[in-house]
Amino acid sequence: MRLVFAVLFLSLVVIFSSCSNPPYQGNDLYGADEFVLDSYKIKQGKFSILEMEGKPLGDLPDNLLSSHEDVIESGDVLNIAIYHPVRKDITDAVSNIGGHVGFTVRGGKITLPDLDAIIVAGLSLEDAREKIQNAYLAEIEDIEVFLSYKDRLEKRVELAGQVEIPSITVGGKTRLFDVLSKAKVPVNANLFKSYVVRGAHLLPVDMNRLMKNGDMGQNIVMKGGDKIYIADASASTVMMMGEVTQRGLINLPQGYLPLREALARAGGIPYTGDRAFIQVIRGNILKPKIYTLNWKHVIHLPTESMLLMPGDIVYVAATPITEWNRFISQLFPSFTAIDLFCKSMTGIITIR
Repeated sequence: MRLVFAVLFLSLVVIFSSCSNPPYQGNDLYGADEFVLDSYKIKQGKFSILEMEGKPLGDLPDNLLSSHEDVIESGDVLNIAIYHPVRKDITDAVSNIGGHVGFTVRGGKITLPDLDAIIVAGLSLEDAREKIQNAYLAEIEDIEVFLSYKDRLEKRVELAGQVEIPSITVGGKTRLFDVLSKAKVPVNANLFKSYVVRGAHLLPVDMNRLMKNGDMGQNIVMKGGDKIYIADASASTVMMMGEVTQRGLINLPQGYLPLREALARAGGIPYTGDRAFIQVIRGNILKPKIYTLNWKHVIHLPTESMLLMPGDIVYVAATPITEWNRFISQLFPSFTAIDLFCKSMTGIITIR
């Protein structure tokens, strides 16, 4: 029988050790005060979060917010008309060309009757009009020039990802808010992970602050050739683990989420969870920053002072009674096997 009790004891040890779910209690833990301080950094938006992640994007240059003057470019077609009280030959020639086909800017230049080629690329319509008129006045007195666009080389912004319209025409005063509105970005798009590219460079723009908070300090002027990518809602997440009703990932389309809301989306903490040990694991998994929080912090501190950021892991430890209940529930199969073993051993001893 000593053998039977030895087997029983070893079984209990193995089962008990296998159902352990304790909180981390090392020396490198942080408390609610540090979590609140970091939460206020997170609330500042994309630039602050990226800096906390060690990926600073830089500040938004003021010149990106300045509208630029619309200028003539190669490929534009101009409509030019001329008035002169006597030289009907020139006015008719210019009017016929301008009225039917227009004057196309090629290589930055246009060619007019009785004039050498004139460079107009890079000039506003008014500056180009004055340049053409001065060129004619050098040859003919009392002439007046009128200038407008007949057709323009379209300047477009290309969009990809979560948008309905992949291309938007822009001018010198078209801003990011206008482009995103026309592109029909879905309300659940991840604006935190979305970005704007100009040339080969990412522009330091926080689209979430622009579209959700109305921060016009992010409303940059767009240029032809700019590219915008709108990310899916699941592009940034937090993970819920441990004693929560629904473990798994929660999307962070704005780049942050109140801890209280994350716990609610995970179905709350059941009776099996230890509300004194709600831990948030942040940063490099090999050397993370771990905060230990209490349920009282979650319900009493302001919502905006308890924020999660992309990549966070929320871990709720199990209560001691939970371990005992699990321990007992896992014992039933073992007790049945041991009971059968004991009965068989008893039968053998009785026969002998």
